[in-house]
Amino acid sequence: MVSVAHVPTTAPRIGMLGGGFMARTHSQAARLAGAELAVIATSTMPGSERAARELGFETPSAGEDFSRHDLDVVHICTPNSTHAEQSLKALDAGANIICEKPLATDSAAARTILDHAQSRGLTGTVPFVYRYHPMVREARARIRRGEAGRILTVDASYLQDWLLGAEDDNWRVDASAGGPSRAFADIGSHLVDLIEFITDERIVSLVATTRTVHPRRGGAQVTTEDTVAITAELSGGGIGSLLVSQLAPGRKNGLVVEVAGTQESMRFAQEQPEQLWVGRRNGSQLLMRDPETLSTDAVRLCTVPAGHPQGYQDAFNAFIADSYAVFAGEKREGVPMLADGVRAALITEAVLRSAEQRTWVEVEEL
Repeated sequence: MVSVAHVPTTAPRIGMLGGGFMARTHSQAARLAGAELAVIATSTMPGSERAARELGFETPSAGEDFSRHDLDVVHICTPNSTHAEQSLKALDAGANIICEKPLATDSAAARTILDHAQSRGLTGTVPFVYRYHPMVREARARIRRGEAGRILTVDASYLQDWLLGAEDDNWRVDASAGGPSRAFADIGSHLVDLIEFITDERIVSLVATTRTVHPRRGGAQVTTEDTVAITAELSGGGIGSLLVSQLAPGRKNGLVVEVAGTQESMRFAQEQPEQLWVGRRNGSQLLMRDPETLSTDAVRLCTVPAGHPQGYQDAFNAFIADSYAVFAGEKREGVPMLADGVRAALITEAVLRSAEQRTWVEVEEL
């Protein structure tokens, strides 16, 4: 028997797979958006019971098959290697999906999810939530209005230190759980999504080098990368330099994108999300998040007045609210959809292929 696709007409009834940090983040945003937190499942029943109590779900589940729970949306916040199978199960149950990145550990599986959703009249989103900082939208709007001129260069990095020591370990380090790429698939994917989103251009070719600094962690051999350096060519003729590392001492979540055009430059730093630096030859200025002065799309994401800081959870809240709206048939600007998840997988594969072959490679189009 084939399940009928569910299109929520009111606040959606949701299921959650996973009970860790991302599940907590998703749950908070879902609750704020008015969702009914129906059922949650982790890898064990005791874990599901704990997560249900802590996160406010009605029912803990012993497994990931939610087909009997009549859900509108399933949130997938589990290890990377499970995403494809769980996404397909959720779609088969008639639910739209919000799947943590990477959508799948290879582009073929990611395409299968996209195709399956389309064949069933369903859809999904992927949490590239840094798009939802108002000052990111302001940078994008300025470039779309032509204020930057033609894009010349991009200087971007995403630096963390949580895996700095050989004694630091996590399931993401294991390729069987996290996939063949770690640092790039985990945080580099956010970086390239933000670059393409802000500039409205594609990365068409790249050359990359990777390093596995600690060949062993927790007694096990490590095959995934700790650091990545990339030179990229953009579809409009610009060039970019990207650095990704999970071994940068003192950097907790240092995502920075600076775009230089023929008329002006813009710099957004995620750890100072209330600001956008704008540079011109005759001077520069620091724009602050102020709904009185920003573009329409940026103002839409301003939930509190100027001077009252917004941050990561606010961006995530806006992403979840937009996802639910799209699932209900409404239109929203700049929502990262399943196709964006496939795009990230294709760029990840290009990075790994270039590093292995030690040469320039083209990025495959969707």
